[in-house]
Amino acid sequence: MGTPDREWDIVSSIGLTALGIAACRAVETARPDRLIEDPFAAEFIRAARPPRPLPTRATDDPVWASMSPYMGLRSRYFDELITGSPAPQVVILAAGLDARAYRLDLTGRDLYEVDQPRVLEFKQDVFDDLAAKPRCTRHAVAADLRKNWPAALEQTGFDRTRPTVWLAEGLLMYLPGPVEEQLFDLIAACSAPGSRIGVERLAGENLAGASDHMQHMGTSERLGVQLTELFSQEARRNPVDWLTGQGWQVTVSTPPEYAARHGRELSEMVLKTTGNSQFICADLP
Repeated sequence: MGTPDREWDIVSSIGLTALGIAACRAVETARPDRLIEDPFAAEFIRAARPPRPLPTRATDDPVWASMSPYMGLRSRYFDELITGSPAPQVVILAAGLDARAYRLDLTGRDLYEVDQPRVLEFKQDVFDDLAAKPRCTRHAVAADLRKNWPAALEQTGFDRTRPTVWLAEGLLMYLPGPVEEQLFDLIAACSAPGSRIGVERLAGENLAGASDHMQHMGTSERLGVQLTELFSQEARRNPVDWLTGQGWQVTVSTPPEYAARHGRELSEMVLKTTGNSQFICADLP
């Protein structure tokens, strides 16, 4: 990733971005017309005690008021990728503070959360304090995506002969080009027919402009971490072209298109930052 080769916890480096996303999910959950329901998001914020205050309900702050609806839409998109597939396994890469194992009915399925050990430990402590029970068979996989994470995944029970839904949500922008390409190579090698990949992608030519606008809006100051130092703008292959060439059936949506399907409009700030993202769904026949 775009950070030194070390671990991070939930209140440092990329961990803080996971907290920011959780704050957005909490704000979306508090809306009467919410697209997702994540009662754990606000609990993560309270337990973490981040260095900068983060919202858990509606706010007039222009950054949080703009980004929360986008994150709600993004979360809904990836929720539907999982629930719309019968694959018995789900793997969430760089899971962060994802709570889908607890908030979605995935009865009978195995869900694997891959992330840094200290992030997974924090999340487990919160679930334990709440006496929360997963709605599937949940596996915490302490692994670094820059290293041999498939081995750690299989040691936890993952079976590459069974179909899998893979999620790379809010991840690719943090990966150096070669690491991203290797990630897709490894996913493909571990995918049986009937598997699905869900990806959020912001192409390099759009990432620079999005990063500059986030900096101008003071997003880094609100989180307490310099986002521009975490993003990687290295050249990399187009995953849509690559997946298609590998035999996957690929469908691409844009955030404005997906927002329109749900009767939402994206703010000008979102359109200038993540509005040029792609929501990618690829299925392996």
